[in-house]
Parts: sequence; structure tokens; C-alpha cells
Amino acid sequence: QVQLRDAGGALAQAGGSLRLSCEASGGTFNTYTIAWFRQAPGKEREFVAAIRSSGGRKYYADSVKGRFSISGDKNSNALFLEMTTLKPGDTAVYFCAVGRPILSAMSTESMYYYWGQGTQVTVSS
Repeated sequence: QVQLRDAGGALAQAGGSLRLSCEASGGTFNTYTIAWFRQAPGKEREFVAAIRSSGGRKYYADSVKGRFSISGDKNSNALFLEMTTLKPGDTAVYFCAVGRPILSAMSTESMYYYWGQGTQVTVSS
């Protein structure tokens, strides 16, 4: 049984930093893409970032480019999202996800199979 456990969400000040983690168990994901999505109250779930396990290529939403960094640790099946220069607009529940999206659809939610339970990030001004 594949399980994803995301964690690290907290209350932060604008301009501050947080580090989210996602621990995967029940399988190996060397041929998968692992991603972060987020959902703010009253809004649709949106893509944040992704990394392809095979080649390590990374993708970011325009809203977080230059501020967030996604990385993975193959040895521990862990995924991380380093968030810096946080803004109140980053407030959302963040979810890690695993799937096999085609290259042209890295941000397509339906192409991800497994999801974490979500971790709350709140950024105050």
C-alpha cells in the first residue's frame, strides 16, 4: 500500500521561510514524477512544483519561481519543498502527489495517482 505523509506546515511571517516534507512508503518511485499542489480556501487546487525522478528536471508555477525549491532524496523516498520569501498569498493546504504525467502535462492534477493528506501553511503579514 502506497502512502504519502506530508508535513512541515506552520504559521510563518511574510518574508520568512518554511520547509515542507513528504515521506513515501509502500513502493519505490524512481520512474515517477513527484509534485506539490496547494489549495487556498475558496479556490481551486493549483500546481506548485514537480520533479522527475529519472532525470531530476524541475518545474515550477510562475507564482513561486525564484522563491520555492523542490528536491528529493532517493535513499529515503522523501520529497521536500523549500519555501522562502513567503507571501500571504502562499497561505494554503499543501499536498504532495506522485504520478506519471506526460512531459506536456506536468501540472495536470488528474495524472497523479497518490496524494498526501495535506499540511497547512499560513503566512501572516
